[in-house]
Amino acid sequence: MTQQTKTRFPAPLYAAAGAGDLAYQQLRKLPAVVTELSDRAVASLRTANDTANTTATSLKTTATSTDFDKLRESAAASAAAFAHAAQERAVAVYTSLVAHGERVVGTGVVEAADVVNADIAATEEPKAVEAAAATPKPRKRATTRPTTK
Repeated sequence: MTQQTKTRFPAPLYAAAGAGDLAYQQLRKLPAVVTELSDRAVASLRTANDTANTTATSLKTTATSTDFDKLRESAAASAAAFAHAAQERAVAVYTSLVAHGERVVGTGVVEAADVVNADIAATEEPKAVEAAAATPKPRKRATTRPTTK
């Protein structure tokens, strides 16, 4: 799957840092992308309506002469090939996110972690608190109620 890096932090931390940085970079481009996509959508809507009417008529005639068993077999084989390709791409993306995260996090964090770990190692562990079993708990006294006559 992925290669282990020789750093103090696990690869998923670097992958999360890399993904966060890439998401931030993409979000900065969002307003321009929205404007471009809305212009393209308006232009293609008219063409899509005309094409949809023609395609619907063609599909009605094709549906009556289709071998659905052969189509199912073909779809199953295609789905398996697609899943394998998607898995390979996911591993490649994860590996690149780890590498990007390592660059984002940098060595300063690793040095800070070394200082914290040294402080933890130098700190003395607290002594166990012993329960005070020598003195029993005092009992409550019975109170008498005043009688009313």
